[in-house]
Amino acid sequence: MKLLKTAAAAAVVVALTASVTACGKDREDDKKDTAAGGSSAPPPPTYKVNSAADVKGSPVFEKIKGKTITIGTKADQPFLGFENPSDKKRSGFDVEIARMIAADLGFDEAHIKFKTVPSEAREIQIANGGVDLYVGTYTINDERKKQIDFGGPYYIAGQDLLVKKDSDIKGPDDIKGKTVCSATGATPLKRIKEAKYGAKEVKAQQGYQLCVQELISGTVDAVTTDDSILKGYAAQNKGALKVVEKPFSKEPYGVGLKKGDKALRDAVNNALEAHMKNGDWKKAYDATLGQSGAAAQEPPAVDRY
Repeated sequence: MKLLKTAAAAAVVVALTASVTACGKDREDDKKDTAAGGSSAPPPPTYKVNSAADVKGSPVFEKIKGKTITIGTKADQPFLGFENPSDKKRSGFDVEIARMIAADLGFDEAHIKFKTVPSEAREIQIANGGVDLYVGTYTINDERKKQIDFGGPYYIAGQDLLVKKDSDIKGPDDIKGKTVCSATGATPLKRIKEAKYGAKEVKAQQGYQLCVQELISGTVDAVTTDDSILKGYAAQNKGALKVVEKPFSKEPYGVGLKKGDKALRDAVNNALEAHMKNGDWKKAYDATLGQSGAAAQEPPAVDRY
């Protein structure tokens, strides 16, 4: 969840730091255990801040240059978009994607403000300037493109199944006669109810964490939603749960931004391509979702529509 040469083309003059620096000392803390981390996890990358960054022609960048970038994300998805309740530190793959983009736009860690935004409020927050970018399991689709623009995709997710390590469920064809759990109102819940899957019972919970608890206790046989979210729970319960890795939908994750700001969209895409090319994308995955045991996919090509 979409060049170094093109990244340089997007960069020209803002001074949030006096020279090219790392994303900040706070990143050292991210190399330690996080809410979903674990001491065995490799550290996330450190991203060099482009102190000469400028995005000419971007109204959003003009407003925030030399100040702070506000990035919307999730706070309750382990290894993906998570806020540690004890120290308020953010971690996860989506958070790393946000940090690498911010660094290329000239913002060090001290000048990034993460804002938790629920799914139903994303378009409103982007359109009204409540956030400058949104990075949080945000599927690109034509309906959303009517209201906002997208950079990316930076990851291709797909609906999948989370099961116990010793489960005989290998894919969606194996849930016939089984009990499956998903979140109330979610697209995956609607999809798994289709007759072709043949689930004995589909349970709806207010959140995926509750579904995972039911899976661990044995009251359901599988949990279903985007594989990226499931990988986070597999990593959180390493050795006990696994993702079957047989996705049966396609969900391209993008970076949401204000509609019509082509200059910023191009700069975001330049940043994504640069970090995919230099290995940061893969390192970020390995430090986060990779802890589930699922190997990284090939980074997707960004869509410069």
